[in-house]
Amino acid sequence: MGALARAEMTLLGRSRGTLFAALFVPLVLPFSVRVWAEDMDLGEAGLTVGAVVLPAAIGFSLLFAVYSSLVGVFVTRREELVLKRLRTGELRDAEILAGSALPAAVTGLAQSLLLAAGCVVLLDMAAPSAVHLAVLGLLLGLVMCTALAAVTASFTRTTESAQVTSMPLLLVSMMGSGMMIPLEFLPDKLASFCELLPLTPVMTLVRAGFTGGLSAGETLGTLATAVAWTLLAVFAVQWWFRWEPRR
Repeated sequence: MGALARAEMTLLGRSRGTLFAALFVPLVLPFSVRVWAEDMDLGEAGLTVGAVVLPAAIGFSLLFAVYSSLVGVFVTRREELVLKRLRTGELRDAEILAGSALPAAVTGLAQSLLLAAGCVVLLDMAAPSAVHLAVLGLLLGLVMCTALAAVTASFTRTTESAQVTSMPLLLVSMMGSGMMIPLEFLPDKLASFCELLPLTPVMTLVRAGFTGGLSAGETLGTLATAVAWTLLAVFAVQWWFRWEPRR
């Protein structure tokens, strides 16, 4: 797995398009969210600019540095018969996927920590009041986005189409999981539906880690939603992931 992860890291460095999307895009998008948040009346919802921008920044990192880049990685390795050849070796299926995903996951983790530190300093946020919730949300997000990337790759025919098949989850998560628009500003019925989206519990846990405000029951419910999506994605990978080219 270590050798596989090092090889993937080398290939990631050679892919300029993937590297740009994974490193540059998540660092730029939070600035647009800050401009958007400053025009909102956040005080009525009990929010601050930092409480909106910080979870969004981590969410962008999970979506672009982990999910979107891994869809392309899994599809490319499958179409080049790399995954098929790896299955003839000692590694088990889960180890092949984990080793292939490790560089993107580490990149997303490091980027999320950097963005969190930057938001705390630049937006004058207080120290996290429940840091364990933020850490738990981030780790769940990394595992969930990796599994969702493998599921999306299962239905993606070519490397070129990976950008298209990953777009629905990107757009739905950005608009409905509290990244661009906090759920407090949505109608009640729509907000209740958006709470069930895959990335929403991750954003809720990250925000609660810095601002508090979640009761024990709300925390358990949020964790249950995140774990349910993660297990569902893992189950889907076991059933539908393809190890040979789609022809």
